[in-house]
Amino acid sequence: MTTDYDMVVIGGGAAGLTAAGMSAVLGARTALIAEHKLGGDCTWHGCVPSKSLLKSARVAHEMRSAAKYGLVPSGASHEWSRIIGRVHSIREYVYEDADAPPNMEKLGVEVIAARARFVNRNSVEITSSESAGRRVVTSRRFILATGSKPVIPEIAGIDSVPILTNESLFELEERPQRLLVLGAGPVGIEMAQAFQRLGSEVTVLGRSERILSRDDSELARMLERCLQGEGVRLLHGAQIERLEPGLAHLKGGVTVPMDAVLVAVGRRPNLETLHLQAIGVNTAEKGIIVDRHCRTNVKNIFACGDITGKYLFTHMAEHTAKVAAMNAILRVPSSIKEDRVPWCTFTDPELAHVGLGEEELRTRGQKFQVYRFPFSKLDRAVTESESTGLVKVFANTRGKVLGASILGANAGEMIAGYALAMNAKIGLGAISSTIHPYPTYALGNRRAADIFATRVLTPSRVTWIQRLFRLRGSTRGITSLQQSAD
Repeated sequence: MTTDYDMVVIGGGAAGLTAAGMSAVLGARTALIAEHKLGGDCTWHGCVPSKSLLKSARVAHEMRSAAKYGLVPSGASHEWSRIIGRVHSIREYVYEDADAPPNMEKLGVEVIAARARFVNRNSVEITSSESAGRRVVTSRRFILATGSKPVIPEIAGIDSVPILTNESLFELEERPQRLLVLGAGPVGIEMAQAFQRLGSEVTVLGRSERILSRDDSELARMLERCLQGEGVRLLHGAQIERLEPGLAHLKGGVTVPMDAVLVAVGRRPNLETLHLQAIGVNTAEKGIIVDRHCRTNVKNIFACGDITGKYLFTHMAEHTAKVAAMNAILRVPSSIKEDRVPWCTFTDPELAHVGLGEEELRTRGQKFQVYRFPFSKLDRAVTESESTGLVKVFANTRGKVLGASILGANAGEMIAGYALAMNAKIGLGAISSTIHPYPTYALGNRRAADIFATRVLTPSRVTWIQRLFRLRGSTRGITSLQQSAD
């Protein structure tokens, strides 16, 4: 069958851009069909604007708490219009620098601004607001990457109050004085801290008994205390009965004053417009069903990113897009590395993890050791007055890294070291023997690994060394080191 393209990618977010770019670079005649402006959720409603806002919030917080650096604190108020204006300018810069159509066209991708609807497994009908007509585009293969959208829960009175999601939050013309956040996951917690630092009174309602339920419980509790210390009100296990202008009524008679509600309780895939029933692609509530090679049940159809409902992160969107393109174009059996997915919540301090956590390892009955190193003993953290934090590494008796969790400044950067170690099968012994620059935060990774190396050298082994080499010291040194490590 002769087709218009070798590959058509539907969706212009992080996954779609990566898949289309890689397909074109591999030599496939590629089209990228996107209904909305390229860049997707990450550029316009997610990573880029949220981290830009978090930076402004952190600077505002450091101005008020400058005394800990030996400086005079400043209680200056800040104009929301200037703050959000900076966020918008950064979004535009990222878009023009990386996401705009000319960047894709340089790679050989034909960008089509339109909505796509499947006619059969090799054809989609596309419609565009710029063109009154419709046309059919054919391709040997398709990669679906239309992303996801926020879930809006059914709550009595929800239409009577200003409801925000990540799609509308960064378009606010005024900062709400009292913000109610529904959801204690990464989005809810990051934005709760940001708005609290920028002057809002923030209350977070979480369904579970702690924030960030998929992170290490000990470290999440530490972060929770930091947020509460800044004034964020956290209500665990709380449920809303109804909303009315200016007030949220919770079960049990508790009321929470608010001017706006940020909903961050989950996402659902953008499937409606694809007309997947025409080609028989299997879906579930969370998204398109794919195997670990990003293949659907239809041979020439692949899917990646949020539309599959797995790991709703930009870095995983890019990773799964590469896996999809490799399998679709080269038919190389590339697989999703599901056991080595790094996570990071970009609060201050940051909370990150990779691999299996302590609770999951215990549930599986796996034997492991925990190697802990506090930021209070990490010189770089001390010099920057960022000593709140802890490195926790989980490894077997041979030093194989099973997982790691880090709370602290730059935890997102640090966790990459353990992600690399797991991917390259580098053990704690090798990390301990690797020269790390001093003073850096990354040195905390090595210091945690040093504890493993220290425990290998037991007092009995020191005694054996003494006998072998006729040494006359004692075992107090190694005993003291192990006690300080514990």
